[in-house]
Amino acid sequence: MSPVAPTGLNRRLALSGTAALLLTDWAQAEPGYPNRPIEIVVPASAGGGTDVLARAFSEAVKKHLPQPMTVNNKPGASGAIGMGDVLAAKPDGYKVGMVIVELTTVPHLGLAKFTFEDFVPIARLNFDPAAITVRAEAPWNTIEEFLAAAKQKPGEMKVGNSGNGSIWHLAAAALEDKTGTQFTHVPYQGAAPGVVALLGGHIDAVAVSPGEVSAHVAAGKLKTLVTMSEQRVKGFDKVPTLRERQIDLAIGAWRGLAVAKGTPAGVVAVLKTATAKAAEEPAFRQSLDKLNLGFAYADADAFRAVMQRDHEGFKVLIAKLGIKA
Repeated sequence: MSPVAPTGLNRRLALSGTAALLLTDWAQAEPGYPNRPIEIVVPASAGGGTDVLARAFSEAVKKHLPQPMTVNNKPGASGAIGMGDVLAAKPDGYKVGMVIVELTTVPHLGLAKFTFEDFVPIARLNFDPAAITVRAEAPWNTIEEFLAAAKQKPGEMKVGNSGNGSIWHLAAAALEDKTGTQFTHVPYQGAAPGVVALLGGHIDAVAVSPGEVSAHVAAGKLKTLVTMSEQRVKGFDKVPTLRERQIDLAIGAWRGLAVAKGTPAGVVAVLKTATAKAAEEPAFRQSLDKLNLGFAYADADAFRAVMQRDHEGFKVLIAKLGIKA
């Protein structure tokens, strides 16, 4: 028996049950959104954790949007330049920010006039703790040895970070506060150039995430002495935490996506849906595992709550430590 040809009504029902469902979010946005590539602004240098996360995400989201997402690096001022660039653009969803935890620190340092409240969160994708990493040939094999050397010559130990007021700067400063040591903090435009400086022997250590040094640790060029995490980090299982060493400090960085306040609700809905789907892509999870970047998805509401908490917490920490821009 030949199949019955669908009537006009049946055709409409068939459409509503298939393609129409795929188009629902797009229809809620501005007409045709997105009809051209979407830019992800990364407020850090190429090669660092924020950059590689953005590139892994842009690959994973391809199948969930009709247009690609392209990465554009705009480092500087502890992320304030790149995040500010997102706010300066038309809020139409074609410029998405890879926002970083420094969004909750730079306002308290006078490096930015904006705060997290100027953004509409899409989702958090990642969280990583700070870690102290040195060259493989360095004479210190434990955090105790490193701190003892720093105390012998106050201010001579050079510790690199991803910018003045960045989370890695705050992490090293908080370690000073907890242990009575004094470092010379050396800022770079992102973690990657700081790691390069360490490899070149220009500084003694970096206070960046495990993921940002993992390739060089695996190659035997660097060694991580300690992580500032709640528990040991996957891929760095032999590296103790500060709390295991009786230093009560846990601090780290999150990264996620956000757009400027005023972006149409339909556009935001499209981005939220696509991001949630991309975050579930096995290839995306595998990419983060290979890079030792911690997967930590949180939806928009949960992400905003994290921003609010850290905005208030870092305000107190920055004032206590007397950190200036």
